[in-house]
Amino acid sequence: MTGRPAYPSDLSDARWALIAPRLTAWRQARTDAGVGGRKPSYDLREIFNAILYVNRTGIAWRYLPHDFPPWPTVYHYFTAWTNDGIFTQLNYDLTGLVRTQAGREATPTAGVIDTQSVKTSGNVPLHTQGVDAGKKIVGRKRGIVTDTLGLLLAVIVTTAAASDNTTGIDLLDQAKATHPDPAKTWVDAGFKNRVIEHGAALGIDVEVVTKDPQIRGFSVVKRRWVVERTIGWIMQHRRLARDYEALPGNSASMIHIAMIDNLAKRATGENTPTWRDT
Repeated sequence: MTGRPAYPSDLSDARWALIAPRLTAWRQARTDAGVGGRKPSYDLREIFNAILYVNRTGIAWRYLPHDFPPWPTVYHYFTAWTNDGIFTQLNYDLTGLVRTQAGREATPTAGVIDTQSVKTSGNVPLHTQGVDAGKKIVGRKRGIVTDTLGLLLAVIVTTAAASDNTTGIDLLDQAKATHPDPAKTWVDAGFKNRVIEHGAALGIDVEVVTKDPQIRGFSVVKRRWVVERTIGWIMQHRRLARDYEALPGNSASMIHIAMIDNLAKRATGENTPTWRDT
């Protein structure tokens, strides 16, 4: 760490200790393979802090404060870690740790699926956008799978025009590939027979959970509230209030980063001060 004043989004020593091994091993592997050219001159912790700053505040890369490493360097690491699956791996590692701390098995056996359509910014290529006719949103659709604690198991970002069926099938495949034990998944009524049949082929019982028609207004729906709460968690990171990323893969990484931030704080018992705190 440098001697600069800390930002609220910065990693504590305890949280950095959870993340550092994966990042240092990645850098060492590239060095051993002769990738990356000259010797790196920037601290990995400061680079990750800069990425967290962008994720939490929602600023453009070019607006990074000058006491961080240069924005092109930070963005280079962000894209490299996205392409090499580092954010996905960190999320996997921390999910297992938090589940173990909660007295659960490291590998989940059940999940909850939901989607969210969000508007896109002006820099997003048109061919990666679409129209969600039901919600009347032009943009992209995020599909996520969580465990019963609300921890992220899989994520996919598509055009908003993609059906829940198509998204759900891809999410089941991704979740099964990463976590081979899931036997049960809950979804809402937007997911139809194709998802149920595909889940059965994978050995996953997909149950459609609907709201009680006798209840008017808001009501807590069995199991589905868990994934909806997770969507609320990631929306606290302003970069995710709208989709600003040119590539869908970068959008998925921003979701992983928001959950890595959440998981690391859970594992260390920390939190981030907000305007609500006294």
